[in-house]
Amino acid sequence: MGNAESSSYQNHLSRFLPEEQTDIDKVFETLSGVDGPAGVKNEKTTRKFVTLAKLKAYTQQALPEQMTVRLFNGMRSVNLPRKAAGPSEQIVKEQFVMFMSYLLKGLADEKSGIIMGMISETAGPVTGKQIQEFTEHLVTATVHVLNYRKELKGWDLEKTQDIASGVKTLASQLLSELRPAGGESLVGAELQDATCDQSVIEDWVFRVPQISTFLSIVIRLGLLVLHSIPDEAKDLVNLVPKCKGVKGEGFVSLLDMPSIIYINSHLPTELQHKWRLLFSSRLHGESFSQLCGHVVNKGPCLLVVKDTDGYIFGGFASHSWEVKPQFQGDNRCFLFSIFPTLAMYLYTGYNDHYMYLNHGQQTMPNGLGMGGQHEYFGLWIDCDYGKGHSKAKSRCTTYNSPQLSAKEDFTLDAMEVWAVGEVPETEEIKGKKSVLDADPETQALLEMTGKSRQSEGLRTPVEDDDN
Repeated sequence: MGNAESSSYQNHLSRFLPEEQTDIDKVFETLSGVDGPAGVKNEKTTRKFVTLAKLKAYTQQALPEQMTVRLFNGMRSVNLPRKAAGPSEQIVKEQFVMFMSYLLKGLADEKSGIIMGMISETAGPVTGKQIQEFTEHLVTATVHVLNYRKELKGWDLEKTQDIASGVKTLASQLLSELRPAGGESLVGAELQDATCDQSVIEDWVFRVPQISTFLSIVIRLGLLVLHSIPDEAKDLVNLVPKCKGVKGEGFVSLLDMPSIIYINSHLPTELQHKWRLLFSSRLHGESFSQLCGHVVNKGPCLLVVKDTDGYIFGGFASHSWEVKPQFQGDNRCFLFSIFPTLAMYLYTGYNDHYMYLNHGQQTMPNGLGMGGQHEYFGLWIDCDYGKGHSKAKSRCTTYNSPQLSAKEDFTLDAMEVWAVGEVPETEEIKGKKSVLDADPETQALLEMTGKSRQSEGLRTPVEDDDN
């Protein structure tokens, strides 16, 4: 190995800790020793190498074939100082280590060159259509390898929405941050035909952290490299939340796995590790009292709504829901859409109308709302269950969200609510108690007169979500 080549290689190798270097060495040794379908052998030299056939034989079903090919093309694009110009069909160890260094340890400028090679085998600028295909393949491979390696943490792809639709909406969302020449976000045919050089890809990777995260997951779990080293497995920790509270065979979530991953990435870090199903209209019934009873005093949660036109949208409530005629929550709340587009709508600072829940009052609106103002919410579920609205002309003042539903006044098809993070101990106590619990005489008087407690339907016992 020449001095220049050796120096460059050693610089990349030094980015990895000794135990990481050992892990990379083992994987390369295994890869280079695997025979492809044709039984490729290296007889002329003792220098070991990896071919596409060997890489496919190694990954097998862990990765979709198209992503295995893209990984190989990324390795081929690593130029060594003393190596002949142009991509080779044989990947030597120096290229393998530098590929890992660029994508797992590098900055956006280093990653962008490898990603260009993964997008297109031909050197030079790439088209928006090629970037879209790469992004869809990357999202697909991420969910595929998580499922194959049993890293979905309780989620069942059979009990979520179609992954193909989720892949397209998430890819479109990630591509909305792509800024070709001129700096404007493009969609449709304009995006497909746009030409992007490496500087555009570098800017995109810098501003869209999911690209680096997904590549890390695909490499670590697809090639089984550095996946068991705690400091290097942090991308996996909160990528997918644990799924709790789903009981029975009939439940199918309104969410797809790509949207679960994307929404979870926008939650406060301390809430990303666990989701627990609190309410599903298809399991618990289409009743506003049932909805309140399952969500009041349960901690931060996500509401997901589907209207009868097929639009799916919702919001994140940063605080426990409380039944009262005042707005509640804080600036961590947000609204989102899932289908037909995936997007987040964050706090604007215009007002503090984050979340609202009221029931059984004559002078104030009764229902559940987020953003906007009374009678003009960004998202509203009426106490007359089944009715709702999403009003935003031109935008919701609190979250800058557009109309989320197909029609301004919509009919509810289904709804589910997920608690996120751990339920605070104080919330568990609140969830078990009522004002009447502290006043047994009043309770007895109500029972003697034949009247039931109106609050009884607004609470349910706190269950152990780990059962």
